[in-house]
Amino acid sequence: MRGLLTGLTQWMIGLGFLVANWVGYGCQFLKNDAQWRIPLAIQIVPAVMLLLGMFVLPFSPRWLIAQGREDEAFAVVQRLHGNVKNAEFTKLEFAEMVEQIKYEKANYQTKFSDLWESKAMLRRTLTGMAVQICCQFTGINVSAYFQPTLYRALGLSGPKVLMITGINGALGVIVTGVFITFILDRVGRKPPLIFGAIGMAICLAIEAAINAKWGGDHSTNKAAQQAGIAFIIIFGSLFFSVSFGPVSWVYQSEIFPMRIRALGTAVCTCSNLRH
Repeated sequence: MRGLLTGLTQWMIGLGFLVANWVGYGCQFLKNDAQWRIPLAIQIVPAVMLLLGMFVLPFSPRWLIAQGREDEAFAVVQRLHGNVKNAEFTKLEFAEMVEQIKYEKANYQTKFSDLWESKAMLRRTLTGMAVQICCQFTGINVSAYFQPTLYRALGLSGPKVLMITGINGALGVIVTGVFITFILDRVGRKPPLIFGAIGMAICLAIEAAINAKWGGDHSTNKAAQQAGIAFIIIFGSLFFSVSFGPVSWVYQSEIFPMRIRALGTAVCTCSNLRH
């Protein structure tokens, strides 16, 4: 379940791209200021939902226990399980949380230096950061943001450009959903990263060669240009969606011990977002 739940981070990112792609496709047919006003207005909806949702989102039970608010923490655990039949398991899980946090408070003090206090911890930190940095080094954001430019360079024009962009986004969401639901927790974390890296490298090499040889509006080799477009789609919607896309979020959340997991995950995430 961990792969599914944590992998939903990437699935939601892909869903955001999907909505943006098709809103852009639809609005291109408008001939007035609504062409850009509508996309901006639609962005307000999820922002408001997030703002309002923050007021009903429960506190982390582990954080509540650490603050000495055990009654509130137990209520949250009960709410999360949401089933009276799980009462005994809920009590056992809560008792385990309490004992673990008491032990951590008595023996550890979480600080930034914990991320490099030993060779083992430094290796975990650098590995988590490296996976997130390599996630950006794949070039996925360049491919996502500049898809229309890439497609035009391979002979597409008119509304088809944004339509293919939207189809690519839809495929990415579908593939990511299938991967995190049925595959990720069965094959582990490392094999998908290796598989995806090799696949993405091959796709980019082929697409670059096609673009260099047959790119531009004046090329007569339409089959080669269509193949180049296909490899752009395969690069993102297949290989990235079953590797660095979801796995980068899952991997960083699993390599740190519980006492420093929040801090380590935050640092790794910063490594992704700053690139």
